[in-house]
Parts: sequence; structure tokens; C-alpha cells
Amino acid sequence: MQEGLVVSTLATAGLLCVLLGAGSGPAAQPTAPPTSPPTTPDVVVDDWRAGTLGQLGVPPGWEGQTWGKTSAFALSIVVDDGQRVLHLESRNDRATITRDLRGGVSLARTPILRWRWKVVAIPTGGDARRRETSDQAAQIYVTWPRPPALLRSRIIGYAWDTTAPAGSTFRSEKTGTVTYIILRSGPAELGRWLEERRDVRADYRAIFGEEPPDPGAITLSIDSNDTHSRAESLIGPILFSSS
Repeated sequence: MQEGLVVSTLATAGLLCVLLGAGSGPAAQPTAPPTSPPTTPDVVVDDWRAGTLGQLGVPPGWEGQTWGKTSAFALSIVVDDGQRVLHLESRNDRATITRDLRGGVSLARTPILRWRWKVVAIPTGGDARRRETSDQAAQIYVTWPRPPALLRSRIIGYAWDTTAPAGSTFRSEKTGTVTYIILRSGPAELGRWLEERRDVRADYRAIFGEEPPDPGAITLSIDSNDTHSRAESLIGPILFSSS
């Protein structure tokens, strides 16, 4: 009797296991590890690999801007710190170049503007807060053209100023469509390569109070014509990234 009771109990337990799915069915398959979302590739504005080393003038892919005034365009691609960079120099004049970005940059995917720069000489007495002294050794502008362009375009200028304090933001007295964000100021960091990273989308929201469209152009500039002095700087690769 005892043996029959054991057999009956085991049979009942086995039936319950089958009914509950805990029997000898197929082994559970391991769960595949989660996959990382695809990364958004950087958009390289320029890495200065095109063009001839040392040749003066507007680099390939850019357009010189003069607005009817004289410019020596003392610009050249050189090697510094082991990589190709753009060298800019101004002696009582200015040089401004622009590159078309239309259709090339999505701020929704790549809102971060990144670059390296080194300033060698700053304009004596330069101060972007005043119309008569608005000279800077290095400027990077992001432009959103809106017709009529001279009156309604929106431009954010990231600059290294001589006097205006780093961290300040203000409208240009000389060009009403430009809002400056001063990233560096004065001579303390001259001769050093510095990395910059700006969330252009966030800067546009903070300045204009709305979501930005994608930018139409990027501009590089150096000037010392208002202060009748000299400026010199170098700019490394420029790119838009997701982070």
C-alpha cells in the first residue's frame, strides 16, 4: 500500500508539472542583449584637408565677403600642432569667408557645433560692445538667412574678444542682425589650442525664443580695421555633432 501511494503521488505531481508548463519541455532561450541605437555621424564643415598648404587666399569651398571694401584675405592652410588648420591674419583690415550649409546640417540631429582655435594676437582696444571698436581676433558665425537678408537674417556670432567679458551675450551695434556670444576674452590664453562646444539649437532658443530652422551658412572672420591694429588666429576642424 505504501509503495502504491508513493507511485500515485509521483504520477499526480508529474501531471501537475505538465499542466503548469514546468515539465520537460524545451529549455528557455537566452534573451538577446539590447542593441545600442545607431549613432548620428558628424557633419564636417571643414577639416582643411583641401587646398594647398601655405597658399594665401580664400580656401576651397568658401566664398570671400568684402561688402565693397578692401580685404587682403591673408588666410592660408598650415600645419600646427600636428594637423592642418586655417591661419588668419589681419593688419588694419578684415577677412570674412562664408560656406553654404543649406541642406547639410540638421540641428535636430546634430545641434552641437565643435571646433578648436588658437589666438596669437588680439586687436588693441577691441570691444565688440561698441561700434567704433568692433574688432576681434576670431569669430565663427552661424546664419539663418531671412529676406530681406540685411534686415531680418538671424546670426549668432561666437567670438574671442579683447575686452568684452567671456560669457556675455549682446546685440552688435554695428550689425543689427548679429547677436554675439563671447566665449573667450583678453590675452590670458593666447598661444594655446582650446576646444569649443556650443549647443547651437539651445543658443538660438535662448536668444530668439523659438525653435530654430536649420542654418543656411557658417562664416569665419578676423578684423582689426576699426582699432587700426593687428590680429592673428588659427582655427582647426569645424563640425556639427549629436553630442
